[in-house]
Amino acid sequence: MDPSPPIPRLSRRRLLGTAAALGAGAATAGLTGCGSPTSISEDPRELVLWYWNRSVTPSLLAQAAEQIPGSQDRRLRADIIGGTFDTKLRTSLAGGAYIPDVTGINSNCSLYFLNEDQFLDFNELGGRELADQYYPWKVKLGTTPSGRHCFWPMDTGPTGLYYRADLFEEAGLPSDPEEVGAAATTWEDLIELGVELRRGGEGPALMGYGFFIFSQFLNASPERYFDEQDRPLYNQPDSAVRRAWDTAVMAMEAGVTGNRQTSTDQNAAWTSGDTAAHIEAAWWAEVLADTAPETSGSWRLASQPVNPGNSGGSFLAIPATCKDPEAAFAFATWLTSPENQTTAFNEIQLFPSTPSSFESGEMDGSGEFFGSQDQLTFFSDAAAEVPTTYVSSYEAQVSAFGSEIKNVETGKPAEQAWADAVDAANRTLRKRGVLL
Repeated sequence: MDPSPPIPRLSRRRLLGTAAALGAGAATAGLTGCGSPTSISEDPRELVLWYWNRSVTPSLLAQAAEQIPGSQDRRLRADIIGGTFDTKLRTSLAGGAYIPDVTGINSNCSLYFLNEDQFLDFNELGGRELADQYYPWKVKLGTTPSGRHCFWPMDTGPTGLYYRADLFEEAGLPSDPEEVGAAATTWEDLIELGVELRRGGEGPALMGYGFFIFSQFLNASPERYFDEQDRPLYNQPDSAVRRAWDTAVMAMEAGVTGNRQTSTDQNAAWTSGDTAAHIEAAWWAEVLADTAPETSGSWRLASQPVNPGNSGGSFLAIPATCKDPEAAFAFATWLTSPENQTTAFNEIQLFPSTPSSFESGEMDGSGEFFGSQDQLTFFSDAAAEVPTTYVSSYEAQVSAFGSEIKNVETGKPAEQAWADAVDAANRTLRKRGVLL
């Protein structure tokens, strides 16, 4: 999450009215191309894409650089943006200058919901007719609370339980993926496996630290912090946030987390075997292979408790100032077609948001990192079971829960940390006018 100031709240009436005005005006004014004060490129035939490293397939960018398929003689200029991507994009949008014609948006697209008027609605460009090609839960994540589909599906992050089969076997635990999944159908079951794995403190930790459990519990839940009217849910006794919190605290109190709160410590523990498992998305397989290559063949994938979730995955958006919205739409839908998402997986391991990509038989899921286990089949099955959830425009304002659960692992009393998280979230939401 970038450190730039929160975007001011707009009323729903102003949002919708401004969106309609900008949506219509941008398509006309933007086509003038040269001389547009918002344009990065003065070439009226050239659309500019902002993206970050490994978020788009180079071979497909090369094709679009010649001509965007489906467009009228438009070509793409792809600018890779380093540093804090969101800060740079939001600064350009706020300043009304040097705005790309198409942009990548990470999984945190809800940061932009309050300023949805700055983006075009894919539904109005023809996206409604294509939406059924994508996982419904992914489409929902890119749809604003007002119902505008401003963020188009790219890759996804279905999750599962990564674990060291050799370490589980040494501890006398089930080590076959089916057996591990059957032994950990609930979070309580998984924590009990961690207790047995720990063997009184002599064995490895099950998970790196409690925050992972808290966040992945929520990532797999159909309920998060707010309902669809943006009313906070976390204060309810049986809310998903409270259950995620209590589960993480239970794991920490049972001693099955390793209090490894930095990426350096986490990577070292996965390499050494001091941490034996992790719940994360399909993309983490590559991170793990790069971080701990000597552990190849020892890792397996099992179903996580309850059901899979989604962690990460990105989107495309078309700013309202785009000089040619139809060409931008043609690029977005071409890039994310089932065929091209197959290419993206094979070349840079972006996990598809199009279920039919897995039916082509052309995706390459080979490799020996997980022994003979087929990770492609595992995660495609998981993606089909991810629940649809609602991410509020205000979720960024309740980050205190994540901060405070980390404090619990360093010694802060859990109930005090919870009370402080609730208080911080309520104060922030009152300032925003969400709470009275």
